[in-house]
Amino acid sequence: MIKNLVIVESPAKAKTIEGYLGKDFIVKSSFGHVRDLPKDNNAIDIAHGFKPTYVISNDKKDVVAQLRKLAKEAEVVWLASDDDREGEAISWHLTEALNLNDSKTRRIVFREITKNAILNAINTPRSIDMDLVNAQQARRVLDRLVGFELSPVLWKKIKAGLSAGRVQSVAVRLVVEREREIERFKSEASFRITAVFDVQGKTLEAELPTKYKTEEEAHAFLQRCLGANYTIENLETKPLKRSPAPPFTTSTLQQEASRKLYFSVAQTMSIAQKLYEAGKISYMRTDSLNLSEEAIQGASTAIEKSFGERFVKTRRFKTKSQGAQEAHEAIRPTDFGALTASSDRNEQRLYELIWKRAIASQMADAEIEKTTATIGISSQPEKLIATGEVIKFEGFLKVYIESKDDEEGSDEDVKGMLPPLSIGQQLILRQMLATQRYSRPAPRYTEASLVKKLEEMGIGRPSTYAPTISTIQKRGYVEKDSREGKERPYQVLTLMNNEITKQTKTELTGAEKAKLFPTDMAMVVNDFLVEHFPNVIDYSFTARVEAEFDEIAQGQKEWENMLENFYKKFHQNIESSESINRADVSGAREIGTDPATGKKVIAKLGRFGPYVQLGEENEETGEKPVYASLRKGQFLESLAIEDALELFKLPRIVGMYEDKEMKAAIGRFGPYISHNSKFYSLPKTIDPHTITAEEAITLIEAKRKADAEKLIKSFPENPDIQVLNGRFGPYIVAGKKNVKIPKGKEPAELTLQECLDLAEATPEKKGRGGFKKKAEPTAEKKPTAKKAAATKKPAAKKTATGTAKKPGAAKKK
Repeated sequence: MIKNLVIVESPAKAKTIEGYLGKDFIVKSSFGHVRDLPKDNNAIDIAHGFKPTYVISNDKKDVVAQLRKLAKEAEVVWLASDDDREGEAISWHLTEALNLNDSKTRRIVFREITKNAILNAINTPRSIDMDLVNAQQARRVLDRLVGFELSPVLWKKIKAGLSAGRVQSVAVRLVVEREREIERFKSEASFRITAVFDVQGKTLEAELPTKYKTEEEAHAFLQRCLGANYTIENLETKPLKRSPAPPFTTSTLQQEASRKLYFSVAQTMSIAQKLYEAGKISYMRTDSLNLSEEAIQGASTAIEKSFGERFVKTRRFKTKSQGAQEAHEAIRPTDFGALTASSDRNEQRLYELIWKRAIASQMADAEIEKTTATIGISSQPEKLIATGEVIKFEGFLKVYIESKDDEEGSDEDVKGMLPPLSIGQQLILRQMLATQRYSRPAPRYTEASLVKKLEEMGIGRPSTYAPTISTIQKRGYVEKDSREGKERPYQVLTLMNNEITKQTKTELTGAEKAKLFPTDMAMVVNDFLVEHFPNVIDYSFTARVEAEFDEIAQGQKEWENMLENFYKKFHQNIESSESINRADVSGAREIGTDPATGKKVIAKLGRFGPYVQLGEENEETGEKPVYASLRKGQFLESLAIEDALELFKLPRIVGMYEDKEMKAAIGRFGPYISHNSKFYSLPKTIDPHTITAEEAITLIEAKRKADAEKLIKSFPENPDIQVLNGRFGPYIVAGKKNVKIPKGKEPAELTLQECLDLAEATPEKKGRGGFKKKAEPTAEKKPTAKKAAATKKPAAKKTATGTAKKPGAAKKK
């Protein structure tokens, strides 16, 4: 007879908890949710209060059978899933799936996996909170209704396989609108005046508060400074205090881990999950800034021990966002005295970040003395300003300084101190610069800054941020990418030795690293949803829905009524969408005429992405249009005719190698070089329009070398059989089969007959022998032509601007 059965979500969590409980407890994992809505249209009974039907997932049937058996034998079953809506729902589903008896079932919650927390939870059990369960059900049902009814509309009107979602579509809208904002932005130039002075062998830097719009104005200012004297007219010193940031919530952890550690949102949550399950940090899905009294005491003790009593300042932060769970805690270490949490480098780095942020939140303010020097110019009324800061007491800065996003700038960074100055002091000018600077648009979102924006707008909750960011990338609406910048000239006027000189310099502008870019598909789908389903994609509406989920969780609203109010208008929009003309939402547009042929150039969105079309099909003459795929960074809605005509120059002959042509082209799998009937993918850094013969030869030779190292053995009498070195070790290629080599067999010593026998014994099934997802290529294959949008495959036909082709010809790897 089992005395106590504890059920948690994850095996790692189960292992940690089992170590804290005695022999009377068995801890098992449900491996997440055990029930979900079926994938068909019968999951929700709309006519009867949106009643959901749940089924046990196929991959959980064995788990449920085992747990059901153990639950029958146990005296008490403890449901210990996470302390949030999703966790509450998991406990409820377990109760239903395992047929648990209320009299012997206990619900326990904890926000950290420590011995004290677990034992306290056992001593204070409760029943399942159906308000939390209903809030989770409302979200799940509403999102299913949106997805199941709206996605088919997109299939009919735009393209098969598309999806829409209440939160994901709003996230995509933000990325699309930011891209268009950048596209529309007109950069304005201005001249910034800076001066460098010598002060008794030390340097003093100052700046003119005013910027000049034109070079003439800037030059006139420098002209007025010729022969001028510079004097300290005023010195103002005032004390400042800086306070630490609060401890991490889910979103601020994702933002700071992105800025400081360069982690993706999903990577941050995955690592944090491991730290939580190992008992090192508190629960990582939270929007609360609260710390428990025990945690505050632990932090204070650690600070006093390491830095002294003066560095301690107890703080209690109040969460600004509505609906935050104040009873929960911010993310913090479970033991402030533990500086090491893991031997894994990334886990340790994230732990240190969490430790520093939580510790700093309980430390004294930094005390800073800020000095502002006003510098007079004898020849004109304008003043130069120099500022500097001296840290009088480090306080929390001894441990932690918060990073800033691109758009926030770095005004809070501590500036350097000024040299000794006095009022009336004469300064010696070393040089004065008037530097041309350009205004910049708002930066593209990073994963973390998009999460921040969603949180600020009240859209999504801690548990949904990472899945949303992942979903919009998986669905092909958003790409995380880095883009090279372009060189831009700027002017610098220099006043030195009583003489003004002019110099033209260059700077790199527009470079982006790991930013989110919308695809053409995102733009077309977004515009369609904004026009025809404004409610689903409206920012305030989406935030209001989130607030209603919170009201359901607090027992203030019935979830069926909330769904009824939403669905009525939403379904009317779905029905009225039948009348929408597909041609009106394709994103296609005529962008101009080819001057060489007089034919129209049309930009379209096709099955394999955006492309341009030159001319139209003529059945009488048999003439076919010419097609070309768009380059990275180009959009259908803003493509100029000049850029479109450039696209038709592919495929192009790059040069000769071994007496055979090398051609650059773009296909379904991206840009490539073809040579001697073989195909070589181009890396992201090389453009098929500009690749040189030397670069192409280097690429070909590198691929040959890699292929030679991959080949262990071949059989001239049967070219279909090869022994290769693959990603997971040596294996046999037998036609289209990938065959595992048994242990003890030396790959290089295999005979042809042994290979054939092993292949014969291997069933025709994908994924056999460790090559489940990515089988190694059997040989270089010729690219296959793919359709872009038209229904007929065009015949190759030379034109004035290129060879007829559909975008999509590419190599198969």
